[in-house]
Amino acid sequence: MTDATPTPATEAGSTPDAPDYDAMTRDIADVPAVEVITTVAVHLLSAAAVNLGLDKPDSEHKDLDEARKLITALAGLVTASATEISSFHAAPLRDGLKSLQLAFREASIVPDEPGQGPGEKFTGPVFG
Repeated sequence: MTDATPTPATEAGSTPDAPDYDAMTRDIADVPAVEVITTVAVHLLSAAAVNLGLDKPDSEHKDLDEARKLITALAGLVTASATEISSFHAAPLRDGLKSLQLAFREASIVPDEPGQGPGEKFTGPVFG
């Protein structure tokens, strides 16, 4: 026979296998903002690179519309956070962003005018 006495985990409506959201919230609060910002930026960089087809030759994931959105979001994040995360962290992100912007221009059948490419409203015109 099982003990039907409620435990703190079951009283809250969760099961013993459910994640401890209080502990997860504390863990998130312990992560410095610079790490969260750079992690998000790296995910945007990676996703944009894959959508540009840079992950491998003849990539089946190439989608320039998606890449444009990701690059623009990355440009906004990097530009807005650069003064907060220091040039030590911002400089490599800016370099990666510029590389993606140039790769986008190269991958486009009809390249955007300078200043009209993805993210250029935040970064200004990008030239090779």
